Amino acid sequence: MRVATALLPALLFLAALLGLDRFRLVHLSAVLAALGAGGLAAIACHALQELLAGTLGVPPGMMTGVVGPISEEIAKAAYVVFVLRTGRAGFLVDAAIQGFAVGAGFGVIENVFYLRSIPEAPLQLWLVRGLGTAVLHGATTTVVAVLAKARGDRAPDAPLRAWLPGLAVAVVIHAAFNLLPLPPVAKTALLLVVMPLVVLLVFDRSEHVTHDWVVAGMDLDLELLSLVGSDAFGFTRFGGYLRELRRRFPGPVVADMYCLLRLHLELSVQAKARIIAREAGLELADDGDLRASLVEIAALDRSIGATGRLALKPLQVTSHRDAWHRHLLRQARRA
Repeated sequence: MRVATALLPALLFLAALLGLDRFRLVHLSAVLAALGAGGLAAIACHALQELLAGTLGVPPGMMTGVVGPISEEIAKAAYVVFVLRTGRAGFLVDAAIQGFAVGAGFGVIENVFYLRSIPEAPLQLWLVRGLGTAVLHGATTTVVAVLAKARGDRAPDAPLRAWLPGLAVAVVIHAAFNLLPLPPVAKTALLLVVMPLVVLLVFDRSEHVTHDWVVAGMDLDLELLSLVGSDAFGFTRFGGYLRELRRRFPGPVVADMYCLLRLHLELSVQAKARIIAREAGLELADDGDLRASLVEIAALDRSIGATGRLALKPLQVTSHRDAWHRHLLRQARRA
């Protein structure tokens, strides 16, 4: 009973979040990777705190109110930064799920350390640790992931400014929970009322954004893809812009730009079609051309270079979700 109370609540809450994700944006392998990253972060923080408390004599109050919240939130946020920077989260929903998974992995391993050090502690302690502290770790890392994702979508060229505010909020919440002058059970009850509501509100908002993006974006992408492959493309704004680029770039590079735009549109349509199918409870089969398309995109990116990619931005065909499209399709291909 003690083990179950200490370890299961955060994992059950994570399972509930996965159940709420009707678009199935997060693959099980990504959840397991996030849990593992959180566990490794807990091991690193445990070693650091043992060193600071045992060797350097940092007082318990400083450890609980300052060192612990700062070091633990930074350790958990490191994997969140990796997820967002490598395009492994496209929306607030999948960012929130992976963020909570990191925190849940951290909380579970931290409670394992407690179970080993004080195995005879009363059940009330494990109730506070399992329902309170472990869920807190998941919730604070969710805050980091959601705020970083939201700010990063608005300002993709300023990654540091994107995740620092979320980290600051998470540290404040963590420290306040540790230092709040309330009985542990009361703090746990307050946490269980407030944090799930915040997470559910984020889910509701992101579900609407995802649905709007898929439905409206699918129609637009299909129209653009049809236009790109038609004889009328040269008379459109896109075709005229590419002709203008021939004055600044060699002809073969402009041709590569055209091919890159077409491939990005094709992958965007595939990703949206897969999300629509998942919402309906279906899983589309891999068409077999994905690997070749990804290899071709990498080659075209190298061919046109950073200046060429910057010149394509005014067309607004590609977006900050291009890397996520490729990640989603790679996951589906491996599955």
